[in-house]
Amino acid sequence: MAGNYEIDNEKFGAFLVRLRKEKGMTQKELAEKLYVSDKAVSKWERGLSLPDIALLQPMAEVLGASVTELLSGQYIEQDQTLTVQEVEPLLTGALHMTAREQEEQRKHRRRWGMGFLWSLALCVVETVLLCRLAPASFWAEDIVFVILPPLMALIFGLYFIFFAKEKLPVFYDRYRVNFYSDGMFRINIPGVYFNNSNWPHILNAVRAWACLTLGGWPVFYAAVRKLLSVLGASAWVQFGILLPATLFWILGGMMIPVYVVGRKYE
Repeated sequence: MAGNYEIDNEKFGAFLVRLRKEKGMTQKELAEKLYVSDKAVSKWERGLSLPDIALLQPMAEVLGASVTELLSGQYIEQDQTLTVQEVEPLLTGALHMTAREQEEQRKHRRRWGMGFLWSLALCVVETVLLCRLAPASFWAEDIVFVILPPLMALIFGLYFIFFAKEKLPVFYDRYRVNFYSDGMFRINIPGVYFNNSNWPHILNAVRAWACLTLGGWPVFYAAVRKLLSVLGASAWVQFGILLPATLFWILGGMMIPVYVVGRKYE
């Protein structure tokens, strides 16, 4: 049935290799013309993945083929007429490809959502235990340090896990854009250009930081605070250590991994 038709990844990849070589292009040259990474082209040609449906038309124009030929993985002679029954599975197959990707993205988001909720529950339990065990002076002096990182993790985690787009608009792949904007939310990282090659890794980096911060920061902070007290550090020395440590956990703990994966998979 047409509705169950799926694009043959290997056949598509082999035909893509043939078309590219006939045009005398390298993977990198083709990637530049399509505004994607050469790694993406390599995956297509090896049959590991399929391009976004929005790339089919520009790809066909670059390679001198038709979209139907790309989807069928073969040349179609000019005097060869395809019936509706032959064309329809190709088109529904391309649409099914996108639907399948969307379903995988929904499953991926649900897994992160569950991890986030467990981390949030752990954070609440840890905070309650600290309230019972720590002296009142601890909370009077350290309340901002204890609460600020989990609060930031809660905000960023909620957005990046439940609301952030799993896929960027096509223009991010066509142009070198070093910022991400979605309503009031905006990220600008010098030296990192956002596209659909590195965006999934950036999402995962922020999500991992949010879960780790919620689940680990209260205990980590209390342990460091206790160690400094045991060592006899004065209040000002403790403040001089804990303030930059807190800020680094919030900013460096999130932005450094984002920068690294953003550059690596760009």
